[in-house]
Amino acid sequence: MRIASIRSFIFGLLVAFAASGAFGAGKNLSVSEKVDLPAPPANVWNTIKDFNGWQAWHPAIANSEIAKGKNNTKGAVRILTTKDGARITEELVSYSPRSMSYAYRIIDSPLPVTNYVSTLKVSKSKSGSTFVWSSKFKAKDGTSDEEAKKVIVGIYRAGLDNLTNVVK
Repeated sequence: MRIASIRSFIFGLLVAFAASGAFGAGKNLSVSEKVDLPAPPANVWNTIKDFNGWQAWHPAIANSEIAKGKNNTKGAVRILTTKDGARITEELVSYSPRSMSYAYRIIDSPLPVTNYVSTLKVSKSKSGSTFVWSSKFKAKDGTSDEEAKKVIVGIYRAGLDNLTNVVK
């Protein structure tokens, strides 16, 4: 009798945890990286504003194509191809030339993240401009939070560091 009671209790706990989303939910993570550039915000914005033009400033991107919708318009879907052949499908969530920012989400990618939404924003600073690239996401099953964050930071730093060579 006792074993049956213990099993029922454990089963009840498992059901309660599953219903609460405790299993497999993953922790919400965030990353924010920035670069200060000695250029006017308009120059930085002109470099990064093209949702379909990342190959012009991000060294890992070989090609970008709009698969659905119109470039720089909410709902546009692009497929980025990296120089090593990986493909990342992303959707533009918002786009604001006035605030020099846009947000996108990953639909499908080999990256170790899920529920990824990112924002790029250019603003004025004492030195000229500040460009902030930030995101919220969860680590894919089988990937540690630290590893997921490390991958995203690496992608951001490669692009941000390259802007010093690209922005005029």
